Amino acid sequence: MADTHFGFESVAEEEKAKRVAGVFTSVAGKYDLMNDLMSAGLHRVWKRFAVSLSGVRNGQRVLDVAGGSADLSRLFFKKVGSSGQVVLTDINNAMLRVGRDRLLDEGCATPVTQCDAEHLPFPDNYFDCVSIGFGLRNVTHKDIALREMQRVLKPGGCLIVLEFSRVAKSLEKIYDAYSFKLLPRIGQLIANDADSYRYLAESIRMHPGQDELKSMMEEAGLEKVEYFNMTGGVVAVHRGYKF
Repeated sequence: MADTHFGFESVAEEEKAKRVAGVFTSVAGKYDLMNDLMSAGLHRVWKRFAVSLSGVRNGQRVLDVAGGSADLSRLFFKKVGSSGQVVLTDINNAMLRVGRDRLLDEGCATPVTQCDAEHLPFPDNYFDCVSIGFGLRNVTHKDIALREMQRVLKPGGCLIVLEFSRVAKSLEKIYDAYSFKLLPRIGQLIANDADSYRYLAESIRMHPGQDELKSMMEEAGLEKVEYFNMTGGVVAVHRGYKF
């Protein structure tokens, strides 16, 4: 049985999925509040920028993978309008319920599907855009998930990957202090869960950097792959096309 990483810890591949599920079940209720606190609200700017890079237009189909509380789905919904479609997915039921309820509260009638990013239950060449925001680093087999997202894209469609990345050298010390000292304390105070936020910080450090992820997307069959750093590289948006 192969091993993989769960934060800085080495675990069996089948164990990782269970433990990641436990993390997001624990934090689901406070997820949006913690995002605002952790990023000082910047996550909203990052998400709007990611959606703008997609070039999504009225009437198109969008798949939001690992969409959780539906921040990206809501933004995409405004782009595609009533003649388009946004499909929200997440592997975690607790997170998906949060996103579904938010969409319903805002009058967004859109499909919601619980599924694994490595096994997307959609036909080939179906979506004009696929997005995954702050979810890829939690996937056990990122290469498989990227190939699946490429598979369901229409020719000419784009994949948008919004994820934490490698910060500029000048920011590394202060970013580490924030991530490993302050963040777990905030998690304990607000969500009563320091361990989950310690894992989230560790998972960011284990995630591929900008150039490595670009190469992975190209290996998955995407072309014209480029990335855009934000906030000193704390976050990057990768965009690739299927031709």
